[in-house]
Amino acid sequence: MTRGLRLILYCLALLCTGLALPARAEVVVSFYSHDFGNRFPHAFIVLKGRLDGTGEVVDANYGFTAVTVSPAILWGSVKGKVESSKADYIGKSDRQFDVTVDDATYRRLVAKIAEWRDREQPSYSLNKRNCVHFVMELAEVAGLKVNRKSKLFKKPKSFLIEVKGLNPKLD
Repeated sequence: MTRGLRLILYCLALLCTGLALPARAEVVVSFYSHDFGNRFPHAFIVLKGRLDGTGEVVDANYGFTAVTVSPAILWGSVKGKVESSKADYIGKSDRQFDVTVDDATYRRLVAKIAEWRDREQPSYSLNKRNCVHFVMELAEVAGLKVNRKSKLFKKPKSFLIEVKGLNPKLD
């Protein structure tokens, strides 16, 4: 065996013995629904993972709701807010599906969340701008097909099941 061939084989052996390349970082966006309980039905997202470009760890969740839940939401727009839920609430909710996104899509998601957070008040409308509308827009940013004319905007779980049906790659 020639010296050059031995060197090539040695290099190949080194590559095969565990010198692994770093794992690609990614952020997983999980879409959740919460049925009736101590709060009304709700839709929200959970973001977990690591950004590829910076290594930053991502662990956050966001939903959109009325600042004060009262009968006033039935009559028109009220003050709205983007909020995060505690782990026990997330644990009692149903994860409908996950989407893995790259850094650029993650940044677009964060910008869309900020857009909803910074909207002029009153920003919550049960019929036009509720938690389902919020996750619908985030699903679009994440590259999913949605039905903007859905009749399920007051039914978070049913709406997310509809989104899943529109995106066979989620199965």
